[in-house]
This record gives sequence, C-alpha cells and structure tokens, in this order.
Amino acid sequence: MKTPTSAGQLASRVVHLLRLLPLVLVVSVLSGSASALFLVALEQVTRLRFAHPWLLYLLPLGGPLIVWLYRRWGSGSERGTNLILDEIHQPGGGVPFRMAPLILGTTLLSHLLGGSVGREGTAVQMGGAIAGGFLDGFRIPKFLHQPVLLAGVAAGFGSIFGTPLAGAVFALEVLTRGRLVSEALIPCLIAALVGDFTCTAWGVHHTRYAIAAIESPSRFSFGHLDLLLLGKAGAAAIAFGLAAALFVWTSHQVHHMFVTRVRQVWLRPLLGGLGVILLTGILGDRSYLGLGVTSPNAGDVTLVSCFHEGGAFPWSWLWKLILTALTLGSGFKGGEVTPLFFIGAALGNALGVVFGVPADWLAGLGMVAVFAAASHTPLACTLMGIELFGAGPAVYLAMACTVAAYVSGPGGIYSAQRPPQS
Repeated sequence: MKTPTSAGQLASRVVHLLRLLPLVLVVSVLSGSASALFLVALEQVTRLRFAHPWLLYLLPLGGPLIVWLYRRWGSGSERGTNLILDEIHQPGGGVPFRMAPLILGTTLLSHLLGGSVGREGTAVQMGGAIAGGFLDGFRIPKFLHQPVLLAGVAAGFGSIFGTPLAGAVFALEVLTRGRLVSEALIPCLIAALVGDFTCTAWGVHHTRYAIAAIESPSRFSFGHLDLLLLGKAGAAAIAFGLAAALFVWTSHQVHHMFVTRVRQVWLRPLLGGLGVILLTGILGDRSYLGLGVTSPNAGDVTLVSCFHEGGAFPWSWLWKLILTALTLGSGFKGGEVTPLFFIGAALGNALGVVFGVPADWLAGLGMVAVFAAASHTPLACTLMGIELFGAGPAVYLAMACTVAAYVSGPGGIYSAQRPPQS
C-alpha cells in the first residue's frame, strides 16, 4: 500500500500549480494569437498562389532564400520541433524566440510558391519558441521550464486545428512512444483550451469534416458496435500504417540523399523545387501542391473532396506523399501533419471501394490514423477524430489509430521522440 500524501505535499503541489498557471495563461494567449495570425496569412498566400499559378516557377529560388534566412538569423533553431522536444527532455540551451518569426515567414513563403507542406510544425514551433522566449526573458526557474514548454506545444497544436483535447494529449504523448507525461496534464489541458479559445476569439474558423453514420449495420452488430465494420477498420488500418511507414522512410531517404550528395546547403532546396515542378508537370495536376485542404478549381483533389465519393484518384495519396517528402526533405519549411491528413483521407477514399463502405467513413479514419502512425500518438489522434467527427465512430477511430501506429514500426516523423523505456 502506498503511503498517503501528506498535507505538506498537497500544499506544495497546489503552490506549484498556482505558480505555473499565470505563465501557462500568458504563453497560451500568445500562442493562440500567433496561430490566428498564421492561419489568416496562410489563407491569403494560398489565394495568391491560386490567382497567380506562375509563382510555382519561383519555388527553386525560394528554397535558397529560406536557407539564407536561417543561416543569417536562425542559428540554433534549424532543427525546429525536434529542438523543442530535446529541450523538454533535457533542458540545456533553451528554445530561441527567433524561431517563431523565422518559421512563420519561411512556411508562408513555402506555401506561396507551391511547396507541399503543412502547418502544424509551424504552430508547434511558434508555441515552443514563444514559451522559450518567455522563460529566458523573465528568468523563470528551471523546474518550471518543462511544463511551460509543453504548454506552448499544446497551445500551438490545439489552436491550429481547433482540437484542444488532442493538443493537450499530443504534447504529452509525443515525447516518448508508448508513455504519457501525465505530470503536465493540467497545464497542457489549460494551454490547449486557452490557445484554441484565443485563436477563435480572433475570428479564425477551422475547416470542419463530417462522417455520416453507417445506415445499414451488418448482422454482426451488437448495440452500437458493428463487429464487421470494426474488422474493416482494423484491416484498413494496416494499409494506413504501411502508408505512414512509407512516408517516414521516403522523407528520411530524400533528406539523406540531399545531405550526402549535395554539399552546398542552398542547392538542396533549389533542386528540390525543380523536382516538384517537374513532377507536377508530368502529372499535369496541381492538386498536390500547397496545403491541399481546399481549392477554388473544380476537379482538384483536396482533403475536403476526399470525404466524397470519387473525390480522389486511386493513387492521389502516393503523389501527395512523394511531393511532400521531396519538399520537406530538400529543406523547405512547414509541417507534415496536414499532408499526412491528405494522404490518409485519399487512401481511405480509395479503400472505401475495396471494403464496401462509404468514402467519408474511411477517409475520416485514414485522416487521423496515418498521422497517428507517423507520429506515434494514437491516443491524441483518437481524441482528434472524436473532436472532428463526433463520438459516434470513437471505437473505430481507436481501432484505426492503434493498429496503424503498431504496424508502422519504430520510425517516425519526430527524430527527437524517445523510444519506450529509454
């Protein structure tokens, strides 16, 4: 039997939380505001890209500019999200505040010129950089650094997608595969909620998705659970996990190829940009450029269109995978999550025909399951699915995320994520 907690220990925990709360609130409001600014700016640069298709041909020039900006002002911040995770694991040199404006500007430039990148990495890095700058600027005691940095990550992730529960759990789950840092649950939950509220208060709205209920349950249904449908979710999850593993492997291989074979750092994104232009020309389709959530062009494959029958081609997921790996692997800035959403939703759309289920149902499962597998955060992604699609498909979402994460193997998109029991 464990020794009961003494009154002194309880008082100490309350005092610790009271000291932490003001710091978390300040970081959360700033992070949520930064996400709002980013989302508004991202919408504007995306509109510019669609209005001026010729901007794609400047992508090879934008890459060297990004390299120069990081060489000039970004010393110590090039590793992005992995730097934040390392600093949370073992506090050292801190997280420089300059990471926030750098990742914001370079991500917007990547999107403006058609790079296939996401947005979560930017939000997480801005949240971590804001927290790091606040900690250093006000000389906050070292023992408060880890929970405040985690709060910055939670606020950034929760506010950029409008999923505060997933944001809180993601910050705790992403550090070590298979383990939650439960000690920071309260500050992370508060941070994600406040960050999301702040972002929304600025008038920013998030894209909403919907999964329709399966209207004709099978004869293997028991209550609200359809065992046949659960089996299909598990079988599809194997494909989702393999797609995530392919994305991680391809991204690492592309990055390794550029690092080992192209000595000039500025030349890597230049060649990567040319590769994106070449592949886009061969495909004759610009659907896989940029964020890929929506498009003003009828017939484009988008994340939203993947939730409709015929809204994606059988290999749409693979083209997005290749173009994203090439863009990020060669040195452009942005996140992996929204491209992973696209990959999962497009693959789910294609598998809907194979498994005889509605396209929106498997698109929703694939959207969160591929990210769960690539990031090894199945619990956070299950919660994200519930926040996005409602509680109805919760069991199927959990099945898809956990199986996909297991099948994908030990590799992941965050190299600083520690293996279990390390």
